[in-house]
Amino acid sequence: MAGVDDVLWTPPADVRTRSRIGRYLTDLGRPGEDYAALWEWSVTDLPGFWRSVWNHFGVIAHDQPTAVLSGAAMPGVRWFPGATLNYAENVLRVPGVADDEPVVLAYGQTRAASRLTKAELREQVRRVRAGLRRLGVGRGDRVAAYAPNIPETYVLMLATASLGAVFSSCAPEFGTRSVTDRWRQIEPVVLVAVDGYRYGTRSVDRREEVAAITAALPSLRHVVRIPYLNAEVEGAQSAGVEATTWAGLAGNTDEPLAFDPVPFDHPLYVLYSSGTTGLPKPIVHGHGGILLEHLKMLALHHDLGPGDRFFWYSTTGWMMWNFLASAPAVGAAIVLYDGAPDLEGTWRLAQESGMTYLGTSAPFLLACRKAGVVPRELADLSRLRGVGSTGAPLPDEGFDWVYRAVSDTAQLQSLSGGTDVCTGFVGGSPLVPVYRGQISCRALGARVAAYDPSGSPVVGRLGELVITAPMPSMPVGFWNDPDGSRYREAYFDVYPGVWRHGDWITISERGTCVITGRSDATLNRGGVRLGTAEFYSVVEGLPEVVESVVIHLEDPAGGPGELLLFVALGEGLELDDALRAKIVAELRTGLSPRHVPDEIYQVRAVPRTLSAKKLEVPVKKILTGTPVAAAASAGALANPESLVAFAELAKKRAANTGPD
Repeated sequence: MAGVDDVLWTPPADVRTRSRIGRYLTDLGRPGEDYAALWEWSVTDLPGFWRSVWNHFGVIAHDQPTAVLSGAAMPGVRWFPGATLNYAENVLRVPGVADDEPVVLAYGQTRAASRLTKAELREQVRRVRAGLRRLGVGRGDRVAAYAPNIPETYVLMLATASLGAVFSSCAPEFGTRSVTDRWRQIEPVVLVAVDGYRYGTRSVDRREEVAAITAALPSLRHVVRIPYLNAEVEGAQSAGVEATTWAGLAGNTDEPLAFDPVPFDHPLYVLYSSGTTGLPKPIVHGHGGILLEHLKMLALHHDLGPGDRFFWYSTTGWMMWNFLASAPAVGAAIVLYDGAPDLEGTWRLAQESGMTYLGTSAPFLLACRKAGVVPRELADLSRLRGVGSTGAPLPDEGFDWVYRAVSDTAQLQSLSGGTDVCTGFVGGSPLVPVYRGQISCRALGARVAAYDPSGSPVVGRLGELVITAPMPSMPVGFWNDPDGSRYREAYFDVYPGVWRHGDWITISERGTCVITGRSDATLNRGGVRLGTAEFYSVVEGLPEVVESVVIHLEDPAGGPGELLLFVALGEGLELDDALRAKIVAELRTGLSPRHVPDEIYQVRAVPRTLSAKKLEVPVKKILTGTPVAAAASAGALANPESLVAFAELAKKRAANTGPD
């Protein structure tokens, strides 16, 4: 772990008077308490902490809860029993913001920029809610969106929630099979879909995909078409399914805006695991759990409130879109962007939109660094108070680049969590410093620990990331899992009563954290365990290497196994003996001799999911003989063609090791 010299940012002297967490502490009667003590209380006195969040933010409830939680053993805890509320009602309150102030600012590559004020957003939700009711949508019905990060998708989600119906979205870059694998499980009655979109300079027509999705979902009663790529949209895509346009859905009506009160754990939306193998897990999140968790995280950790403009680069197929969507509940406006990531344009967008918080992925920040981008020279970033990074561990050099090239005053918050909880359970706080290469703290209310193989907590050593106490935003369950067996198997089979997340984490004495990759993709050579994130930090630090993936193939006989490294190089470069030797030297000195790969191969691209995560486990399966179609779902990948090289290598290896 880093020392004092590795502090890159420290809280300002007046942080307790300026920040929302400072005001929260004053409200609690603990104005001078340090973060470590506050965290300890928040994970020890769960009823006290979560009731304080409910009270501090003035949650709008139609029926008050009879308790904060019932039961203590996971899974099976019920939060705020007896309470009824509505997520959309709490979001659309937009506290501290006048009706004529902007709440949604939308940008993209397909159409001109636009914005919605608080009053306009509420009006749009009112109309679409009435339109959904005309289509017969009621409590518990599923509404699906095959749509990008645009205002219509956001309005649809809030309108669906206002009815107590259940929302689910897939980004339109998802393939037909990937979409139907998700939605056949939940059987939506309404599909809202765009006709296409622009990605960079390319126009992508999705009308055929929409027709195929419609035909594959017999539960559909209505299709609503958004003319996004083309001004005109054709008629119904499938016989037996009524079709209308977005304008028809959101047409004039006198029906007032209303919010159906639902129980705290009533389904709000269904998110999905990445779905790289098998059917994606349909993870059900509830109105109350998402609301409370996001109020806490957005205000107390990200310090967002009225006057802020919050951005996170995301598609509607990643949980960070859902996280972004909650920001108006704490008074912040949201900045939406639909299009290809732009190493320079994103920073110019920060200036144009007046962002105060810019969230993105670790791979994007590292790509900017490698390309020599200096954002502070491209745009006026003086309003930027926070930079968020997630999706993968951010190494030391990523931290250094942000403070050198972006801002020396903004707080960098490296965040890690998951679709499973729709939040970050480790991240940053206005009350704690930022240390190079480290996540600043465990989030309030998240009792995160590192377990050794025997299930004992460890500090200062690598361990399995676990959560040892319940959180309100843990899933209500999985869809169509009546006995909860799939849910228990996913998180609670390894350590009964303890959530095992599947990452390696090291927690320091001071409470900072380092996540070093998936525990099911660990490198283990001669008894030395190393997370893949450290490996990539070394290899991808080389100027010649664009990206890489490393795979450890175990030896069934108990030997050291094989360590295989795959590198995608800069344009025009070839993997020759000199570059191999350079990579080996960097790994030998930067990590250890045990982590020098047995073989290094050049590939055109590293396979990634649509949310930019590397497919280490599917690649490993392909290399050990699993067919590509069984190892990974092509529709869930950004570049499915990249898997071909690994399948070809698997065939060659099998031929070389076969019988004489």
